[in-house]
Amino acid sequence: QVQLVESGGGLVQAGGSLRLSCAASGRIFNRNVMGWFRQAPGKEREFVAAIRWTISSTYYTDSVKGRFTISRDNAKNTVYLQMNSLKPEDTAVYYCALAKGYYSVGYPTRRNEYDNWGQGTQVTVSS
Repeated sequence: QVQLVESGGGLVQAGGSLRLSCAASGRIFNRNVMGWFRQAPGKEREFVAAIRWTISSTYYTDSVKGRFTISRDNAKNTVYLQMNSLKPEDTAVYYCALAKGYYSVGYPTRRNEYDNWGQGTQVTVSS
C-alpha cells in the first residue's frame, strides 16, 4: 500500500507563491504518473497537473499553465507543485494522487484514474 503525505499549504496573498510537497512511501510497482488535484468549497475535485516521473514529462490544466510547475525528486520519492502568481480562485484543498497503471502516452486527468490519495493540504489565497 502506497502512502502519500502532502505538505506546504498555507495562507498567501494574491500574486504570492507556495510550494507543495507530496512524499510517497511504500512499494510503487508498474506505475509512473503522479498528479495534483484541488477541491474548492462546494465544487468537485478537479485536475491540476500530472507528471510521468520516469521521464519528467508534465501536463497541466489550462488555468494553471505558466504559473504552476510540477516536478519530482526520485531520490526522495517526492513530487512538488510550485505555485506562482497565485490568485484567489486557486483557493482549495490540494491533493496529490498516484495514477493506476503505467502510462506510455497521455496523462490521466479524471479522479477515477487515480487510486491512492493523500490527505490534502489547504491553500488559501487572499485578495
